[in-house]
Amino acid sequence: MDLVTFDVVVIGGGPAGRALARACAEEGLHTAIVDRHPHRPWTATYGAWADELPADTPVKSVSTTVRAYAREEHLIQRTYVVLDNAKLHELPDTVQVLQRPEAARYTFNATGARKGSAEQTAVGTVIESDSTETTLMDWRGNGDTFLYTVPLGDNRLLVEETCLARRPGMPLQELRDRLHARLAPGEEEERVRFPLDAPRAKGAFGAAAGFIHPATGYSVATALQLAPRVAQAIKANEDPEHVIWSRKARIVHAMRKHGLEALLRLDADGTRDFFELFFRLDPELQRAYLSGREDVRGTAKAMSVLFRAAPAHLRWKLL
Repeated sequence: MDLVTFDVVVIGGGPAGRALARACAEEGLHTAIVDRHPHRPWTATYGAWADELPADTPVKSVSTTVRAYAREEHLIQRTYVVLDNAKLHELPDTVQVLQRPEAARYTFNATGARKGSAEQTAVGTVIESDSTETTLMDWRGNGDTFLYTVPLGDNRLLVEETCLARRPGMPLQELRDRLHARLAPGEEEERVRFPLDAPRAKGAFGAAAGFIHPATGYSVATALQLAPRVAQAIKANEDPEHVIWSRKARIVHAMRKHGLEALLRLDADGTRDFFELFFRLDPELQRAYLSGREDVRGTAKAMSVLFRAAPAHLRWKLL
């Protein structure tokens, strides 16, 4: 029998893994993280709604003006931020960095999502701009991809051609060609590919546990929210799985997966029609669907209101 050395070992040194390791250490738990490249910087851009995040979350840029375009322009009444990767990468000295797993009371896989058939893919470029506005989605164009623009700070703007959901994912070269047809690329390129329908998993955290929102692709804010609660459960000798996947979270996740399947059935015109209806929803209903991980009633109401407002040609595809 292996001698248990740690209270918690987290396998994977991305944003979710480091958030959990940090939270466990702050609760006084003997914590280690397995990260074979602990000094490698993160190159991905992590965006989130400010109201989803713990108050002390470090951010790199803030957008108080957020727009979306479907059939018409919509102003979204929420603040959007880009997370500060360098600060999120930091760990307290009490967290031991390992090259391979060691025995622990709790071991969490935080190595990211590996399975799934529906994917979100994107190719972005960074250009010089003093803009402080975020365009969450701009569906004007081909219809099956949208443009996402977000300020990174220091007069830098990420412009990204995104395929929200396709099975299998749209090839990166096709996205690159579409992006370059819109604008001259900068020197930096960002590439995105991950599954939207990865299964829920026990003994995992972050995307590896199935945190990815099946209809939007966001997951990091959820990991940052849950990390302190998971650490507190471990300290109290409670089952952390009840925090990671509560009954309400499982119900909402199932509804979101239904939303993903509906999106996959839409053509370009149907996609624009869908998002026109979505961004016309009451802001609280938008927030419930996008961010209410345990809000069963709010998620169901958002889906119901959108369905009732949909024209007949769209409604049957949403069933």
